[in-house]
Amino acid sequence: IMVLPRDGLTDGAGKALKYDRVYYVGEQDFYVPRDADGNFKTYESAGDGYDDMLEVMKTLTPTHEVFNGAVGALTGDKALAANVGETVLIIHSQANRDTRPHLIGGHGDHVWGHGASSATRRRSTSRPGHIPGRLRRRRTLHVPSAGGSTPT
Repeated sequence: IMVLPRDGLTDGAGKALKYDRVYYVGEQDFYVPRDADGNFKTYESAGDGYDDMLEVMKTLTPTHEVFNGAVGALTGDKALAANVGETVLIIHSQANRDTRPHLIGGHGDHVWGHGASSATRRRSTSRPGHIPGRLRRRRTLHVPSAGGSTPT
């Protein structure tokens, strides 16, 4: 869950941030049991497979990893698009693992990690589009759309 401040997001100096679009990118891990032949099991209800699923979860190795709940949820016609000059707020979450999204064709100016209430400006030593690993599990980016591609 991401709860935005009542008065909106601000930069490190307290100035209100404005954005044209907001996108949520959620990463989910699924732990689906397999039968003796290696096929994924099915159950009448999620509760029926609880014990089997718990055993798979204990391995800490997901059988499926998806964005926004499904394979291909953010590709093709469903890709997160922005026009040149637009500012985009991207809210990213991953509850279980250290993941590091990389922006292609833009850069992140403001990053909030671990539920921080104020933004930290991207350091000049940071690679454009790279989110430091210490900001894992939850990130919010304010991304001004670039006119060209930014290498990552």
